[in-house]
Amino acid sequence: MTEEVNYQALNGIALAYLGDSVYEVYIRRHLIEKGLTKPTRLHHTATRYVSAKAQAALISAMQEENFLTDTEIDAFKKGRNAKSHTSAKNTSVLIYRISTGFEALVGYLSLTNQNERLDEFAQWCIDHVEEGNLRIE
Repeated sequence: MTEEVNYQALNGIALAYLGDSVYEVYIRRHLIEKGLTKPTRLHHTATRYVSAKAQAALISAMQEENFLTDTEIDAFKKGRNAKSHTSAKNTSVLIYRISTGFEALVGYLSLTNQNERLDEFAQWCIDHVEEGNLRIE
């Protein structure tokens, strides 16, 4: 017997844990479909999409373009504001927390089976990274 889970009550870190891997799969699939096959090149290129700095820039652009719903913003904030026991590597604590919010939003969309929205979200991110006009700090 499986228990019904209230996804809105989940810890933001748990949502981000799932969201990190879900988003990574979207990016890896995209890069392989583009013809990248060498592991080193795949890893290096994926970093443009999945780094904390890239995710923070993507969320900022989404907010500027009003791409997110109120519920999605709440899921983002749940992750951003969650107390994490890990520390930021190669970035500031603020950027790390914002990227945790990004991943929590992806986790929320995945757990609530909003697959069309998740596809749209990932494609939006891919398009914006490839356009090259994100302000990645």
